[in-house]
Amino acid sequence: MNKTKTFNSANSSFSLDLPDWAVGELNQLPEHFATNEERMDVVIEFSRINFQRKTGGPFAAGIFERDSGRLVVIGVNRVLPFHCSSAHAEIMAISLAQKLLGTYDLGANGLPAHQIVVNWRPCTMCFGAVLWSGVRSLVIAGDGPELEEITGFDEGPIHPEWRSELSNRGIELAEDVLRRKAIEAYKEFSASQEFVYNARLGSEK
Repeated sequence: MNKTKTFNSANSSFSLDLPDWAVGELNQLPEHFATNEERMDVVIEFSRINFQRKTGGPFAAGIFERDSGRLVVIGVNRVLPFHCSSAHAEIMAISLAQKLLGTYDLGANGLPAHQIVVNWRPCTMCFGAVLWSGVRSLVIAGDGPELEEITGFDEGPIHPEWRSELSNRGIELAEDVLRRKAIEAYKEFSASQEFVYNARLGSEK
């Protein structure tokens, strides 16, 4: 058997990062956001800039200290730039927060309770990531068919008792925070005719 691929340090690792504009914006933001509405507003703005700048899809997620409102980080979707189907906004935000805080558990003893704010209910993959991240609060702009209907993205199957699954793990849920504003951003994305990636685009085999 001929070996056609040689592995080395360059092709046996990978990394993901935020676009330069997001780093610049993060450095200009206030340290604290008092309300869920203020937190969602900045997350939606990041989602809009992300597709406007062509640095990823129309999705963003922020990690905040739940009670103080201190911003930890905001992540944006980076699937297309990195050719990585798992580089969703929630994954970016959770991973960066864990790196910044030096822990895989955002609910670890000694840490303040953390919250993730997302501009729609997380997809199948990201819902699992939220459950395992250690956050104690999930804030979403909405759930339901509007996202898929407007944008064409496939969000995957979601557990019918997803709210109970959050509650069972001690994760608070706040819904419909700036729902209309989030939907308007998705409509703007749809009108831009930017590429919509989904899990399978090739022909059946």
